[in-house]
Order: sequence, then structure tokens, then C-alpha cells
Amino acid sequence: MIQVVILRFMLASILVIGCIGGELKMKYYEKLCDTVSVENTVREIVWSKVAATPALAAKLLRLHYHDCFVRGCDGSILLDPTVNTTTEKTAGPNRSVSGYDVIDEIKEKLEVDCPGVVSCADIVALAARDAVSFQFQTEMWPVLTGRKDGKFSLASEVGVNLPSANANFTTLLDQFGTKGLGLDDLVTLSGAHTIGISRCILIARRLHNFTGVGDADPSLNTTYAQTLRNICPNPVNSTTLLEMDPDSSLTFDSDYYRSLNQHKGLFVSDAALLTNPKSAHIAQVLENPAVFFARFARSMVRMGAIEVLTNGQGQVRRNCRVINDE
Repeated sequence: MIQVVILRFMLASILVIGCIGGELKMKYYEKLCDTVSVENTVREIVWSKVAATPALAAKLLRLHYHDCFVRGCDGSILLDPTVNTTTEKTAGPNRSVSGYDVIDEIKEKLEVDCPGVVSCADIVALAARDAVSFQFQTEMWPVLTGRKDGKFSLASEVGVNLPSANANFTTLLDQFGTKGLGLDDLVTLSGAHTIGISRCILIARRLHNFTGVGDADPSLNTTYAQTLRNICPNPVNSTTLLEMDPDSSLTFDSDYYRSLNQHKGLFVSDAALLTNPKSAHIAQVLENPAVFFARFARSMVRMGAIEVLTNGQGQVRRNCRVINDE
């Protein structure tokens, strides 16, 4: 039943979301790379990697998210720092981002099969979808392609654009709004926290000194707060890891919302979704897996179209880590 809902929504998405993505379209590379299927190449590599390392799914999804919120979905997060520039990947929130090696492997393969054609930005978008989709063995959302790669990447642009785990509701809604995303996208895309891990250091204040008197955030479920304090005793060890979705961090499902509605959201930004009546209602609705998967598909297509470069903008990098010499 869930797969039927997803399929119906994907078909509808293809018809109505073209205007969101500008010149992005389905099967953009079909004629440009007539001897190889770009989508199949990405899927085969990503699925083999996720099969061997299930935690990689969350990493590739996060890589796409962190790319799109800074300068749009242009692959700018992939650029290595230079002597004169500290790039996005060097900024604090991005230092724990990973998955670059998978993108490199895909790019190297496609440069052999169809040189100079497939952008790194499109590879990131396809890899994120395929990483999540491996669990279901079917495409979870359509990925429109045709993005070009950006030529600029600045660490200084990350903090103001990338939503923080400590952000309140107003800040989150404003940051999503500046990217053309709405309230439903905010709540739905937060569901990406159903997979992946974090570090104790990111919730230390919430657990041990929320108001400055050694207390935990009162909005956090008391039992869960104590569980987290046991995992992350004060002073916290910056290397200690914990699941964002307890006991379900490798499974893409709607359990995130069940936990959230029990006040067990890990981050301040999770709890913030319950501070607004409309977003709290959406969080309740999204406990239904079929509804969550369908809305997540829609929001991922919308996010994947943020500030994309097309029509002569940008370039197709030969190496995802370096701008082409021109």
C-alpha cells in the first residue's frame, strides 16, 4: 500500500513540479549519455555501498541537505579549501559531513563513460535519493536533473544559511522560507532525522545547563532526558555518538514523529516543531508512514530545486573537489 501511494505521488510530482525546478527535468542525461544510464550507474554504486555500510544512507542524505541550503543545490559543499579560500566543507556544521568518497567514485566512473557531461550537483541529488531508497528497493522520489556545478564555496556563508540544531521555530521557518520552502517542508524534511547519528556535544547544553542552573530542557521527556544524560554525562565527551531516532537510526520510517510527539526529539530544532499549533498538527499527521513517505517525496523534489544553476550558469566539474580551469 505504501509503495502504491509513493508511485502515485511520484507520477503527479513529475507533472506539477517542473516549474519549481526551472530547467530541471526527468532523464536529462538520456540523450546526452546515450551509451550509459547515468541513473543506473549512480544507483548501482550507491546501493552496493549502502548494502555494505547501512549508516551511509543518512550521510548521503545529509550531504545533499547541507549542499542545497548554502548557495543552492550546486555541489559547492564538495569543493576542497584552497590557499586563499576556506570552503563550505571547512565550516563548523560541515566538518562532520561525509560521503564525499562515494560521490568521487561515481564521478570517476561517469567521467569514463560520459566525460564532461554529468554534474557533481546532480550526482549528490541522485545519490541521496538512492541511498534512502535502498531499504525499499524502489525509488522513493523522482530526481529531476540538469543542475550545473557552482564555482564558489565560502565557509562564511554556512552559518547564516544552514538551519541549526539549536534553532527555534521562528528562525527555522524564516530560513526555510528564504529558500522557497514552507511550513510543511520544514516539518517533513525534519523527518530525515529518522536515520543517522549525532554527537553528545550538540545537545550538551540542552541536557546539562539549559537555563544556566544545571538543568535539562523542560520540554524534553523526563525519562528520555535521563537516558540521554546517562549516555552523555557532564562534561560530555565530544566523540560520543547517539542515535537521532532511538533504536531505529538505520531504518527510514515515520518513527521520528512518534518519538517527537512524545517529546523525545533529540534537538532543540526538533522540539521547536511542537511549539507552533500548525506544525505540531503536521507532526501528528506524519506519524502515518504512507503520508510521511509521500510528503517527503514532494519536499525532497522542492529542496532539490533550490537556487539551481542552469542555462549557461555554472559548469560541469571534471573533479568534484576542484573548479575547472577556464
